[in-house]
Amino acid sequence: MRLWRTRSRRTLFAQPPWITLEHHEVELPDGRVIPDWPWVITPDFVNVAAVTDDGRFLCFRQVKYAVKDGATLAMVGGYLEPGEDPLACARRELLEETGYAARDWLHLGSYPVDGNRGVGTGHFWLAIGAHKVADADADDLEEQMLLLLSQAEVERALAEGEFKLMSWAACMALALLRVRR
Repeated sequence: MRLWRTRSRRTLFAQPPWITLEHHEVELPDGRVIPDWPWVITPDFVNVAAVTDDGRFLCFRQVKYAVKDGATLAMVGGYLEPGEDPLACARRELLEETGYAARDWLHLGSYPVDGNRGVGTGHFWLAIGAHKVADADADDLEEQMLLLLSQAEVERALAEGEFKLMSWAACMALALLRVRR
């Protein structure tokens, strides 16, 4: 299978570092050209499923602007700084948001948010052996409450849709598959 080829790109709107909207001129494998393919650029991000030595998962209960039906369970996460390595970002976010560090890190994959429009890439991590090393120093806008949940509680919450952002649900599901092994 042949990839689509970007022939040119034109910026329609930019509000760095949060979002840029572009039109791409793309050439399809059969030679057809689409002159105004919409493309969205947002920063790449990390999500971290962190598990303590006693098998509890670090989660938050919080609200998010895009979640209109109340509080959601959440996980550690944040945007990469320009030039930052995804693992370095994951370690930084875990420490800032929870005050925890982890002994072992397993990469669960990197996934574009939208396969046809871009919208950043999520880098998912499982942090094993999480332990408290400092006070949390998060600069998040949302109020959040740190929870330590058992694997059974996380599995139930995932099955009942309590992780209300797709990236959180996907990362937690991948983490649970690894933890069960």
